[in-house]
Amino acid sequence: MQEPQYWIAVVAQDRAERARAGAYAELNQGRPGVLERVRAGDGFVFYSPRTFDPKGEPLQAFTALGDVTDGYLYRVEQEDGSSAFRVAVDYRPSTPAPIKPLLDQLTFIHSKQHWGACFRFGALRIPAGDFARIAAAMGGSDHAGESSSKPIVAQENVA
Repeated sequence: MQEPQYWIAVVAQDRAERARAGAYAELNQGRPGVLERVRAGDGFVFYSPRTFDPKGEPLQAFTALGDVTDGYLYRVEQEDGSSAFRVAVDYRPSTPAPIKPLLDQLTFIHSKQHWGACFRFGALRIPAGDFARIAAAMGGSDHAGESSSKPIVAQENVA
């Protein structure tokens, strides 16, 4: 069995809440993109720069946290007639966590001054240690379902 990977997807808070309620992940206006690379057991977190698109209030927080359940990409028809690709996610109980208090701890953010640049492509893979830090800040457990207080080993950025 392969080691799990850890992902951040960038969506507005309202979209993250809909995804959480529906137990799925959808991003990039429904295009498959990064979702084609996720596997069962991968960790998944939403970062929401705003409350809603395109001009919601600034939020800059991690808003939903979970684990990819089976890794199968599926397509759904939207109410407007378009279709979107999704993967099933088992979301953990968690609360939103602002990113700014975490900036100095997150290794995938290389420029602390221009920290938002790493989110510009809409999704990225992050090290396990960063995922554990985010999970702890959100009140969720780490990927293995254990307490996030276990030692964290920094890994190289893999995005």
